[in-house]
Amino acid sequence: MSHVHQRKEKNCLNCGAEVIGRYCHLCGQENIEPKESVAHFVVHFFNDITHFDGKFFVTLKDLLFRPGYLPREYMNGRRMRYLNPVRMYLFTSFIFFLVFFSLYHFDVSESKRIKFTFDSETDQMIDSMPVKDFNNLTKSLNHGKPMSRAEFKNYRDSVKRLPVLGVFDSKGVANYKSRAQYDSVLATGKVKDGWLMRSITYREIDINQRYENQKEKFVGDFIKSFMHHFPQILFISLPFVALFLKLLYIRRKKFYYVSHAIFTIHFYIFVFITMLIAMFISKLRDWLVWEWMGYINGLISLLIFFYLYKALRNFYQQRRGKTILKYFLFLFSFSFLIIFLFIVFGFISVFQV
Repeated sequence: MSHVHQRKEKNCLNCGAEVIGRYCHLCGQENIEPKESVAHFVVHFFNDITHFDGKFFVTLKDLLFRPGYLPREYMNGRRMRYLNPVRMYLFTSFIFFLVFFSLYHFDVSESKRIKFTFDSETDQMIDSMPVKDFNNLTKSLNHGKPMSRAEFKNYRDSVKRLPVLGVFDSKGVANYKSRAQYDSVLATGKVKDGWLMRSITYREIDINQRYENQKEKFVGDFIKSFMHHFPQILFISLPFVALFLKLLYIRRKKFYYVSHAIFTIHFYIFVFITMLIAMFISKLRDWLVWEWMGYINGLISLLIFFYLYKALRNFYQQRRGKTILKYFLFLFSFSFLIIFLFIVFGFISVFQV
């Protein structure tokens, strides 16, 4: 409930109806003073997102310690006591990915290993380097070990002899130095690629030209692009996971597709929360250098699998044998789905770098 003062006037500012009590019986708007402080605005913001007026913590408690209970309560129509599952999914996923991308950075392109194009100007610059600078340079090229002048000369000559293949070195593609060259080969009729193969080849040529021989930089940009698709992968997987459950429990007529979707949403929320705890423990282990805390994260991973089994058993209320069988069928289907989505978004990420 809001802590802003209630209006003395009894007309609803939203629809104009007469208000009996604190809320309008027609539109539901609270009859409070329209002017509010910054503190009240912030309180309203969190209330609107999470219903911190009790619903959030009640929902959290039952979600964590009573697997399968919340989706069953929702299916039975007992919903006012708990936070809406879609709203809680959006809130917890937002917090999870905010923390995740803040704590973990996937940037292979920032490797300390330096890449050079050895031309005459670069050669002269390196040859005239002071010993200290030369040692620092060769350390970056030789996994932390400095090279002698003779060793560096051999290294430089070997790099010059290497063909510039670019990021991709697949048969036929690496030989194309430009789109124009590939188009000319297509025009001769010697290569008859379809639309998909042409699109892939064009993209490979563009990436090779952009990154040249800097595979680490490409991998870093690819991983960053792919990791930012994680929220989309999980969101898109939701309806498919619900469909798997629908097929597994197709003979249970009282469970509609939406019932399976609500179950899936609650399970995803549990995973978000437990992974947040795991990330906190992981960072705490790094700060305190307590290696034994790594075992806790291992137990948390096992807990997710155990929670899923208990949730299936409590929600669908089938015998233990049937539940175990469907549990493993579900894990197989889910793994196949995630691998498929990873491949799809991997291709998307390649076209986005």
